[in-house]
Amino acid sequence: MIAAQLLAYYFTELKEDQVKKIDKYLYAMRLSDETLIDVMARFRREMKNGLSRDFNPTAAVKMLPTFVRSIPDGSEKGDFIALDLGGSYFRILRVKVSHEKKQTVQMESEIYNTPEDIMHGSGTRVNFMEKQQIKDKKLPVGFTFSFPCRQTKLDEGILITWTKRFKASGVEGADVVRLLNRAIKKRGDYDADIMAVVNDTVGTMMTCGFDDQRCEVGLIIGTGTNACYMEEMRHIDLVEGDEGRMCINTEWGAFGDDGSLEDIRTEFDREIDRGSLNPGKQLFEKMVSGLYMGELVRLILVKMAKEGLLFEGRITPELLTKGKFETKHVSAIEKSKEGLNKAKEILTRLGVEPSHEDCIAVQHVSNLVASTLGAILNQLRDNKGVGRLRTTVGVDGSLYKMHPQYARRLHKTTRRLVPDSEVRFLLSESGSGKGAAMHRLIDETLAEFKLTHEQLLQVKKRMRAEMEAGLKKKTHETAKVKMLPTFVRSTPDGTENGDFLALDLGGTNFRVLLVKIRSGKRRTVEMHNKIYAIPIEVMQGTGEELFDHIVTCISDFLDYMGIKGARLPLGFTFSFPCKQTSLDAGILLNWTKGFKATDCEGEDVVYLLREGIKRREEFDLDVVAVVNDTVGTMMTCAYEDPNCEIGLIVGTGSNACYMEEMRNIEMVEGEQGRMCVNTEWGAFGDNGCLDDIRTIYDKAVDDYSLNAGKQRYEKMISGMYLGEIVRNILIDFTKRGFLFRGQISETLKTRHIFETKFLSQIERLALLQVRAILQQLGLNSTCDDSIIVKTVCGAVSRRAAQLCGAGMAAVVDKIRENRGLEHLEITVGVDGTLYKLHPHFSRIMHQTVKDLAPNCDVTFLLSEDGSGKGAALITAVGCRLRETEQ
Repeated sequence: MIAAQLLAYYFTELKEDQVKKIDKYLYAMRLSDETLIDVMARFRREMKNGLSRDFNPTAAVKMLPTFVRSIPDGSEKGDFIALDLGGSYFRILRVKVSHEKKQTVQMESEIYNTPEDIMHGSGTRVNFMEKQQIKDKKLPVGFTFSFPCRQTKLDEGILITWTKRFKASGVEGADVVRLLNRAIKKRGDYDADIMAVVNDTVGTMMTCGFDDQRCEVGLIIGTGTNACYMEEMRHIDLVEGDEGRMCINTEWGAFGDDGSLEDIRTEFDREIDRGSLNPGKQLFEKMVSGLYMGELVRLILVKMAKEGLLFEGRITPELLTKGKFETKHVSAIEKSKEGLNKAKEILTRLGVEPSHEDCIAVQHVSNLVASTLGAILNQLRDNKGVGRLRTTVGVDGSLYKMHPQYARRLHKTTRRLVPDSEVRFLLSESGSGKGAAMHRLIDETLAEFKLTHEQLLQVKKRMRAEMEAGLKKKTHETAKVKMLPTFVRSTPDGTENGDFLALDLGGTNFRVLLVKIRSGKRRTVEMHNKIYAIPIEVMQGTGEELFDHIVTCISDFLDYMGIKGARLPLGFTFSFPCKQTSLDAGILLNWTKGFKATDCEGEDVVYLLREGIKRREEFDLDVVAVVNDTVGTMMTCAYEDPNCEIGLIVGTGSNACYMEEMRNIEMVEGEQGRMCVNTEWGAFGDNGCLDDIRTIYDKAVDDYSLNAGKQRYEKMISGMYLGEIVRNILIDFTKRGFLFRGQISETLKTRHIFETKFLSQIERLALLQVRAILQQLGLNSTCDDSIIVKTVCGAVSRRAAQLCGAGMAAVVDKIRENRGLEHLEITVGVDGTLYKLHPHFSRIMHQTVKDLAPNCDVTFLLSEDGSGKGAALITAVGCRLRETEQ
């Protein structure tokens, strides 16, 4: 918990016995969980006393009713003025809440200094109204007055006592609304209708409640500290009525004023209290708030230096000056990167060298706040009579926001002390600054997914280089993009005719088809098919089991169609990387897409199929072609459009094929004509050439996949992995408190929970429907959560489409250059669920190809069943070519 850089800087200079003395000296600042739980119980008793009519007059924690009976429900609208007085600044805001399509809040504000002479002088003085041109309008006013007030109604507040160094005379015991009205009348140049006087803590809860209706606690940890929460009316003795709830302003800063914290107050806490403007009051606030923390650290430094434990016993005039060590210095010293240098810089200004006890003081502070907050959470849980509380705490205040470790420690300690509560901490910020810090961090993270034109050109250039390496005999063996010859030498010419069987294996389902192709004036293709599941134990069992299962499915289909006696030509769509030596022989290089069947890699899959048919001894088939689904896609579209010479799949996986000049395919004999090359581009980047654009999320998805280190390009662009990238980002954002109340649900921990269809739906639908989808997935989201999830899905899928477009640009430009053309017109046959179902993928991909290959006019034609119909067409073309050769 102690900042590592301070230890590194100072403790290396200390002897071991000095370290022990310092640890012993600061022991009182470290509160055990046992002590914190005890403090929690004490505060719970104080809350009970404050709520009771009998004990409230003498209670230290006043538990003041605010007459705020509900958080926002989304129906609020109008034009309002808000005044905010609570520290060294006074703020005036104009707030417009409208309902055009959704509820929106516009804010304009101006900040005025509150000089010391006003803070300590007489209670008058407040030109914003003129600038806003609303002097003639009587707008409703809300007055945020962040000091302990007793209220009997929403628009009245009797100041009980000043805090935070304010001492203006004539205000304690008076109604601050009346005093404000009197000051406005005294000016005489505008009018106001003061509707409510509100504590800043209540304002924080209401601001967060506007975004998250589960918010029922407000917490301020800044110059001062306080908390409020929604209490059951039946427990509030000071207000008539038992129905419903009301917000209670605890005024917890006064906790301990009755002596209940004496056993944990240190000599430094007592010294701070003695030197304050209000000795004996707000003792808890003096132990935990930003106003006093720097001073607490300074007193500890002085004491340790006096006893020779620090700075070699040297005490400087600066170190002895009250207020010289500010809370912002504590925050600066605890920053993880530059903290060490800041420590040296700040303490050198005091004429001494840095140490580590400021961290101990901060630890002490956040732990104490966790105790009192824990008491409120337990009260809410008991009020609701639930075993597990789910709630949101709206938080504001400079200490919480600015200190680099504070929020994390508070969250951690709260969860430890109140394990049966799921708490989301939601930062409250007003106006355009609201949530700005969080959104900046989200934008910074997602910026890695935004690829520039230059980066995409680099991807295209690298893809081209990898394609060339795959085609050349010298580099083919080491090339990652394998550029496999398919022995498909022609696209359909329209003369294909006959009945063909097609098998389609490429995912968790296996299809058997009968395809009847008729040539002539009215060309027709008639298809019959049946789908069979492949159980995971078969996918990941032995090769023999897999091919026996396939043959069993074929047997069933032949019976189903009544064609078991016929020896039909068969095309086998096998959508895995294969090295072909002929049209009917394909050596499996490696499994992808979750398949792991043994004794298959390095074997001819056509041979394995034929052996499976032999073992069955029921029927015989003429296996003419082993086909990749990408080639099948190209052939299907080429049957409709002779200009189609490229196939593209963007679904569960991704791949591309195209018609390459034989002279460039060094792995196959012959210079004349063309042959379809299966690029197997999913492995692009496996040699590290894409590492500069891969993110930590891509690496996490890769690390936990079945084939770590392989198919890296595919893992950045295909449907099987995009959801996993999104899930990893959401987990990270949740850990950082941006999402789902900071709670990582079991659902979110489940791999592959985010299917491609959810990405497509989330990007297509309105926010309410997005929330419904997330709820289906067991993720309870707010409106803000839904916006963030939608943004993440958009960033991931946009990058995927652009990367896919960069790859395709490399392919079309290569074909253009192969043919020596200034301008190429070509058609790409496309298939795959991501391309077909995602609302933006195809548009972004098309645009990327246009941007990166401006000399190519590319048409994209959606394929109709490339892996079934395409396999039959390849088989038909193979049969045609076989006949002409005989």
